[in-house]
Amino acid sequence: MIASVLLGIGLSASAGFRVFIPLLIAALAGKFGLLPLTESFEWMSTWPAIICFGTATLIELIAYYIPVVDNFLDLITTPMAILAGTLLATSVLPVDNELLKWTSGILLGGGAAGVIQTGTSLLRLFSTKTTAGIANPVVSTAEHMAALGTSVFSVLLPVVAGSLILLLIVYILFRGGKKLFSK
Repeated sequence: MIASVLLGIGLSASAGFRVFIPLLIAALAGKFGLLPLTESFEWMSTWPAIICFGTATLIELIAYYIPVVDNFLDLITTPMAILAGTLLATSVLPVDNELLKWTSGILLGGGAAGVIQTGTSLLRLFSTKTTAGIANPVVSTAEHMAALGTSVFSVLLPVVAGSLILLLIVYILFRGGKKLFSK
């Protein structure tokens, strides 16, 4: 159960970097038996779902390299990241009670994705402000790599990945809260 929760948190946090990369990784991992999707989420590992997630991933990756569009995407992808995080966490939680499963998915998965997405959005705004957007492609590439690395790491080593993600979330919340209260 603990490994499943940490796996869900790791995949969900990945959705905070990019929405569709973790969904694609989870779908592929489920297809090849590396990810234990719960029965009601086995649809994620079907070829139509994999094709949809793959297409969406490609579009998302390209769009983040278009100036101005990258900042606009952060507005759209924040709620999408929370939804994807919720879906990813819920898909691996081995809980029979649907209310408990979805509540846990929303709190753990949506929360993890939301915190990471907020951090990356603020980073992109800072990059746009300080470099007039010139550094944004570098930020985008780093986010792409973080989403891919965190997703794969979460599937292969869920306990380690989930623990590291929890530490990152605590750090982001502490650092952000410290700045909020120091003004």
